[in-house]
Amino acid sequence: MSVLDLRKEFKHLYAPRAGIIETITVPRLGFATIEGAIEKGRGAGDSPSFAEANEALYSLAFTLKFMMKKRVEDSVDFPVMTLEGLWWVENGIFDPAVKDNWLFRLMIMMPPAVTEADFAEGVEELRKKQGDSEILSRLSLQTFEEGLCVQALHIGPYSAEAETIKAMREFMAKSGLVDRVGPAGKHHEVYLGDPRRTDPAKLKTILRHPVAQA
Repeated sequence: MSVLDLRKEFKHLYAPRAGIIETITVPRLGFATIEGAIEKGRGAGDSPSFAEANEALYSLAFTLKFMMKKRVEDSVDFPVMTLEGLWWVENGIFDPAVKDNWLFRLMIMMPPAVTEADFAEGVEELRKKQGDSEILSRLSLQTFEEGLCVQALHIGPYSAEAETIKAMREFMAKSGLVDRVGPAGKHHEVYLGDPRRTDPAKLKTILRHPVAQA
């Protein structure tokens, strides 16, 4: 059995230092994904569609992990990586303080060993265990290359992210970069803490914005 240490291999993407805003280049990576929208008047914390998508994605990620590990041939063991979210709006300006018009793509990184056939087998395993449902048809395996980005570790509640984003944009301006979040890019959050079990003041979230040279 081969063992993949994804957290170690991609430490520079998933273990930033507190208080440091940095420029990184994110290569093409594979993800299990699912898309949805936040209901009017709600945020991610009380959105039924977000909760349902989150549960489906994690269920599939663990199904794939154990399925690949139990293979008789070419078995592989890998960690279930942390949840990530891409966020955007179709109309208007992306505003971190107004979240009930956000669209989302939730993602969990998958190693290259997970093929389209493996993914389809994992979804079918979920159908056998949980019964068929519409949300399972929305799960997909995608590659995503973010390229040049600015990222920072935000410590605190999600509602205070605007302060960290402001500091990121000041860093961009000093570095000759422009923020591509909007028509050309999506606000990216990497969740290092569980809001159900963590004091909001101690939550850790990586914020990542694609950028371009000014």
